[in-house]
Amino acid sequence: MIDGIRFKVCGLTSHVDAEFADRSGADYLGFILYPNSPRHIALETYRAMAARLPDRKKVAVSVAPSIGELEAMRVAGFDFFQIHFNHDTSWETVAGWSKTVGPGQLWLAPKLPPAVDVPAALLPLAEFILLDTFHADKFGGTGVAGDWSKFARHQHAQPDKTWILSGGLNPENIGEALRVSGARFVDVNSGVESAPGVKDHTKLKRFVVRLHESRT
Repeated sequence: MIDGIRFKVCGLTSHVDAEFADRSGADYLGFILYPNSPRHIALETYRAMAARLPDRKKVAVSVAPSIGELEAMRVAGFDFFQIHFNHDTSWETVAGWSKTVGPGQLWLAPKLPPAVDVPAALLPLAEFILLDTFHADKFGGTGVAGDWSKFARHQHAQPDKTWILSGGLNPENIGEALRVSGARFVDVNSGVESAPGVKDHTKLKRFVVRLHESRT
């Protein structure tokens, strides 16, 4: 945690980048198990590298997994489970995810069109809510900044939840993002890369410096 701000480095695909994220102070390491992502790693690949990963909390990132798929992630040893899904997914489906891993380990990432808020019925099912940039054809990974004011409004309305800001964050905009959104937990991915799944260590260093500077 940097000056009261937690951050996750997501889209990790190698030990080298995971270790650098750890040395940079990342609180969480994210691994994308969604096959359509350019940063996808197979669950078998994660299992093979898990024993050598830094001792940081690991987050499995998926899109609308089946209960069987989610259970396999749990067995693989992940600490948290970030699930992207359409905002109109049935309550029963989301409740099934919550029951499988527990509300305290579930990060819900609903795909919210601009005029849509997080469905109130879903809030009791998870401790963590991640707001990413909306794209009609993608679940995250757009590299485009989201609606920071919308994030601020949600966080203000539901302060008992842990709100995570994601989407297009980078060293150049993180200061303004924190100022406008009021976020205390951020998720960075493409904004600190040289190519999909390959972290640019210089960019990540700058990102961390900006996090420090935003609190001074």
